[in-house]
Amino acid sequence: MANFIEIETLEDLERIFEKSKHQSVVLFKHSVTCPISTGVYYEMNAVDGDVNLVVVQAARAISNEIAAKTGIRHESPQAIVLKGGRAVFHASHYDITANDIKRVTSNE
Repeated sequence: MANFIEIETLEDLERIFEKSKHQSVVLFKHSVTCPISTGVYYEMNAVDGDVNLVVVQAARAISNEIAAKTGIRHESPQAIVLKGGRAVFHASHYDITANDIKRVTSNE
């Protein structure tokens, strides 16, 4: 099961990007009002390990900063894997699968 860790500040986000220089980091942008996002949240729950959660309604500035840092246009739901301080994988909506996340993060 995933260990969801909510990102609440831009400082939290900076620490996550720094951490990604040493290990894979999973980001998940989630909308609490979107039924698609709710379904994908359950899919992400199958990821074994930490999933850094951005609730877009509460953390729009963080979501925007992720888009600026990665060059990946904002969507929700959206999963991004960071390695070496940059995005190496991203998917949105029903294209997000726990198996893809596991595949990308297992190459350490």
